[in-house]
Amino acid sequence: MNQPSHDDSLFDHCPWLFAERASDGQRAAQEERQRRLLAGPGEVRLGEGCFVARTAAVHPDVLHLGDRSYIAAHAYVTDAIRTGADCTINPFTVVRGTVTLGDGVRVGAHSSLLGFNHGSAPDLPVHQQPVISRGITVGDDVWIGSHVIVVDGVTIGDHCVIGAGAVVTKDLPAWTVAAGNPARRIRDRREPRGAKRSPGGEAARTRRAGGADAVTGWPAGVGAPARAGWPAGVGAPERAGWSAGVGASAGGGRSAEPDALAEALSAFAESARAQAAGLLERSWRPDTGRYVDRPGAAPTIRAHCDAIEIADLLIGDVPPQLPATEHVERLRALQDPATGLVPEYGAASPPPGPAGLPENDGVAAYHVLCVGYALDLLGSSFAHPVHAVRTTTADRLVRHLGALPWPDRAWHAGAWVDSWATAAHWNRRAGGEAAAPGALEALFGWLHTHAEPWTGMWGSPTREAGRLQMVNGYYRLTRGSFAQFGLPVPYPERVIDTVLDHARDPRHFAPGRENACNVLDVIHPLWLCARQTAHRSEETRSWAANQLTAALRRWHTGQGFGFGPASDGSGPGREPGLQGTEMWLAITWLLADVLGVADMLGYRPRGIHRPEPAPLTQG
Repeated sequence: MNQPSHDDSLFDHCPWLFAERASDGQRAAQEERQRRLLAGPGEVRLGEGCFVARTAAVHPDVLHLGDRSYIAAHAYVTDAIRTGADCTINPFTVVRGTVTLGDGVRVGAHSSLLGFNHGSAPDLPVHQQPVISRGITVGDDVWIGSHVIVVDGVTIGDHCVIGAGAVVTKDLPAWTVAAGNPARRIRDRREPRGAKRSPGGEAARTRRAGGADAVTGWPAGVGAPARAGWPAGVGAPERAGWSAGVGASAGGGRSAEPDALAEALSAFAESARAQAAGLLERSWRPDTGRYVDRPGAAPTIRAHCDAIEIADLLIGDVPPQLPATEHVERLRALQDPATGLVPEYGAASPPPGPAGLPENDGVAAYHVLCVGYALDLLGSSFAHPVHAVRTTTADRLVRHLGALPWPDRAWHAGAWVDSWATAAHWNRRAGGEAAAPGALEALFGWLHTHAEPWTGMWGSPTREAGRLQMVNGYYRLTRGSFAQFGLPVPYPERVIDTVLDHARDPRHFAPGRENACNVLDVIHPLWLCARQTAHRSEETRSWAANQLTAALRRWHTGQGFGFGPASDGSGPGREPGLQGTEMWLAITWLLADVLGVADMLGYRPRGIHRPEPAPLTQG
């Protein structure tokens, strides 16, 4: 048995010995050190078994340490640093800027991870140049040797090894062994040292590393299930709560512990159910016989559909303002029999676009989702196929997919895919063809071959909004395609990396700036990908715990949830209404499910935000 050591410098330099060999006094000193960090000005979260050396200079805006992670002697840590579990920042290491480490990352002594940079325009002295930060992302199971420098904007994939003294200036794929200045790939870590590469070996390695298989088009090792279920052996994440230390709130406090949060969820759901009839009545206009999102707003078809979803969630029945048969008849009558589309009240049916759906009528495209699922909840369906999609050929679809505005309007592109795929689903469920032969298969083939391996997404960040368009478009796209049809998404680990990076963007997630759209479009991809991988699950649960605690505070008694602020003016705003209520109820369930406590709500989404793939048969 190891004897306690009274040499504080031993643990500062070898923190992995602390758990077994520290004295009671040294443990008390470490607890006090961590208390001071938690009480400091930054947002600090420390998992179980963490250690921060007394000689380390730690002055963060954000510091999240996963379980059993260490900061050793004389390290210099500032700005926004997040680690998974079992990470070590060794002595004299500098970690600054925006830096995210996965699980099991070892950073050798005297290394520098510099997730920021200065501008270099010739019109200003260097000391007056603005500081920019694209951030550094390091995957799981990575060993960064001593005296390594990693510059801003670099992503290091899972399982990489970086040789001592390397200067990493470009992204490194998973399993790379790299060294040199600038760092270059030496070999694949899975290859024996000195092994010669066989012809075609790079393609084989790509498949082994999780790229899309050249033959099937599906991620390596993942079969394409016919419809239902996820890949064999892949289950939902653990349901037994989350580890201690997860769920710390800004300023060093902690959000509710699992038992307290479960009780809060149960109390919230009970109260919401008691108020459900009143908030539906609040949005009913007896003079027009229609629903509005909130008092004073104009009647909309979406408001009617939101009312049906809310009633199903909270009272398990139809909205009481009309009998079930009347709800069904009104919604079915809205569909244009020629195109199968549903225009807004008083509007003409929009003409179909080159690949079926209208180009400039997002309302009619969204009605494919909300009216279709409202009818489904009522035990009915569209009266007619969505002819505008049923006649789409594979060639026309592929051409249109390539022409969508992915670089700067990825949300618009993703929303179009969502509506097209949902229309195809309703057509298929009605017993006919989803679209022209081969079109549905062409959709998934195109999506697999155009997903970006480094982000797992379609589209690109923009200067104005960062990753907002890309992430929000990913939610819409995958909701209607992969999730709705029960198929695995490509590159789930990279998706999680991208989404968690986006969730730190203060333009969209600073206190008071969250809205239903942006929070939903983060939690759904995290929830969806967690069904294929446990990558960064601790950080995902931490984010979910914070958001869930905040979401429960947003309920307005007797009125429901407000959508929330939106810088571009989209959405109905902060005032409580049906759209905000429907979305936040679904968000609350997803957040709670990630944390393993969704059962406490007593409801489960069955409409647009249903967690299961949509069945081909009704009911």
